[in-house]
Amino acid sequence: MALITGAGTGVGRSCMKIFAEEGAIVVGVGRTQATLDESVTNARTNGSEAYASVADISDEDACKQLVASVNAQHGPINILVHAAGVGYSWAENSPGSMEDVANTSLDKWREVMRINLEGYFLMSRAVLPGMRGGGGGSIVSVASIAGLAGLPVAHAYAASKAGVINLTRSMCVAYAKDNIRVNCIAPGFINTPMVASIVRLFDDPVAADQMTPMRRPGTPDEVALGCLYFASDESSYCNGSVLTIDGGSSARK
Repeated sequence: MALITGAGTGVGRSCMKIFAEEGAIVVGVGRTQATLDESVTNARTNGSEAYASVADISDEDACKQLVASVNAQHGPINILVHAAGVGYSWAENSPGSMEDVANTSLDKWREVMRINLEGYFLMSRAVLPGMRGGGGGSIVSVASIAGLAGLPVAHAYAASKAGVINLTRSMCVAYAKDNIRVNCIAPGFINTPMVASIVRLFDDPVAADQMTPMRRPGTPDEVALGCLYFASDESSYCNGSVLTIDGGSSARK
């Protein structure tokens, strides 16, 4: 049974469809019922089992209640894909959240950290007891290449994604003995609503060449397939790994 956060759009929605097509029972989690319903419809092909649950994964009690409900209704969770988070587009809803340190208030810093990093911590902590008691599992997080290199802006975002990467590595070390693998995807420029303002730059051939050697943004499916790999038995010796899916952007650094 796979629990996928951030399932209303983007990578999370693609994960729902691809995991369901591979035969997993999938529960997608997000904050908006309407977009989750669209994801469920998108995933329910050829008899696939896909369901939705509305929850705020930055709230501790909500995470606990979500996991307990999913376990009771759909069986034990042995896969967690944590794709929930905010990126550059969050500045449209929360001005000042994607600035540099000098221009980021403490409230905005805490806001981004709460959603991007604390949410991962809370969801992982909620599913770990069941995985340990059930003989193992796989946790896959979606971070960013921004967590691997410095940025001129979006410092809270970059720091939160770096935290996701190192929390992934730390949990790998702690829970390998419980047959729980914890791995991480670090996407580059992926064509999702989260980075819509940046993806538009690919319309300019010069800018596109500067952004990635492949001169195009990635697709949510390309990231979701990386998540599927880490969740599957094919990656049985991958633990604490960070898979960069960025068209070669980080190779230039």
